[in-house]
Amino acid sequence: MTEQGSTPTISVRGLTRRYRDQTALDDVSLDISGPSITGLLGRNGAGKSTFLRIITGQEYASAGQVHVLGGSPVENDAILRRMVLVREDQAYPDLRVGQVIRAASWFYPHWSGDLADSLLADFDLPCGRPVKKLSRGMRSALGIVIGLAARAEVTLFDEPYAGLDAVARQLFYDRLLASHTEDPSTVILSTHLVDEVADLLEHVVMIDHGKIVLDAPADEVRGSVTAVSGSVTAVEEFVAGRTTWDRRRVGSHESLVVGGALDRADRDRARHLRLSLEALSLQQVMVHAAGQPGDELTRKAHA
Repeated sequence: MTEQGSTPTISVRGLTRRYRDQTALDDVSLDISGPSITGLLGRNGAGKSTFLRIITGQEYASAGQVHVLGGSPVENDAILRRMVLVREDQAYPDLRVGQVIRAASWFYPHWSGDLADSLLADFDLPCGRPVKKLSRGMRSALGIVIGLAARAEVTLFDEPYAGLDAVARQLFYDRLLASHTEDPSTVILSTHLVDEVADLLEHVVMIDHGKIVLDAPADEVRGSVTAVSGSVTAVEEFVAGRTTWDRRRVGSHESLVVGGALDRADRDRARHLRLSLEALSLQQVMVHAAGQPGDELTRKAHA
């Protein structure tokens, strides 16, 4: 596999996608480098799927520039063969499972037949069954098999587990991590099940209403946003001079969110003031990110 250097694997500048009655992406600029697993997070309708379709050449941008693996993906077979996109609504030809796998193996130059066979067994997929007769979960599993067995330099999963139960989703996460460990590449995992995938992610990009509201290493996000609650007087004393948002007050009790990592002295002080501290999970950070303008949450989290 081609080794990726210092040039970003994916680079977009001013990326905008407008439809007749809405703007799906609004002046997005972003670099994603590999090898890494990046979480593309956001609510349904935030713009995640549009972003993935554009960078894989399946949809045209209204404005802006897109470069993947050093070139434009639009009608560029040399680049498209180095990427694989697995979508929640993936469509397949009227073929049997084994025939779909065989056809995929012809397109991707680094295809691993052994991995495909192993994954088919893991997900208990019957090779002789027509795809149109598969359950929704089995069709999702088929997409996962293709996405992982392709061994592409850029692998994109767009909510790939529709219909999969918790056990099957965990199997996907385990096999994704094992594959990435053995053969590192650039992976983007678009999902709203944030806490399920949190431990997999090395980088986090959050989109809300077509804008990037957070773009940071996952380790920097973890523990960098904290919910503080207690008496109004104690909370105000503790957060004086800090960046805060989502302030709520009921009687003499107040709760809010504070940006920036807390050190031991901060925690000792909070204990002295009888305050409750709770580090927000990535899922909770995403909830708080909704509605934040531009890179405001990034700025607050690192304040």
